[in-house]
Amino acid sequence: MSKAKKNPTAAKIYTIGFTKKSAEQFFELLELHNITNVIDVRLYNNTQLSGFAKSADLKFFLKRISAIEYKHDLKFTPAEESLNLYKRGLIDWEDYVKDFETNMNERRIVRHITQNYSDSPEVRYCLLCAEPSANFCQRRLVAEKFAEVFDGMEIIHL
Repeated sequence: MSKAKKNPTAAKIYTIGFTKKSAEQFFELLELHNITNVIDVRLYNNTQLSGFAKSADLKFFLKRISAIEYKHDLKFTPAEESLNLYKRGLIDWEDYVKDFETNMNERRIVRHITQNYSDSPEVRYCLLCAEPSANFCQRRLVAEKFAEVFDGMEIIHL
């Protein structure tokens, strides 16, 4: 495991779920917290159930409404098999987390974050998923990995 980068300015990583939020609430939260980049961590980001958060539409809305960049990062998505087992109730949250952590290690996620994401306080990332709460969502696990990589990074769930 690589050593955590020191972060004397204590940057922040945000997370948000779009379910149970109107488009107005969603965009106002992002603007209120001065988010500059949304990182989509959903495996399926194009389903009709996504509404305003369907990937192509969301990318357009984020840029046009709030001047926010959008990226769908597949390194942060769960494995399809694990996600399906969890959604069907065939594995519990603890087993899902173990599978997700194994996937993150196999994907060399620490290196990926270090090479592709900044801990600068001027860059405000928000991890996007569908779940209304971060409690049982992989976006929380990804945020925790960011906090591990960038020592002192605060996690804020919107």
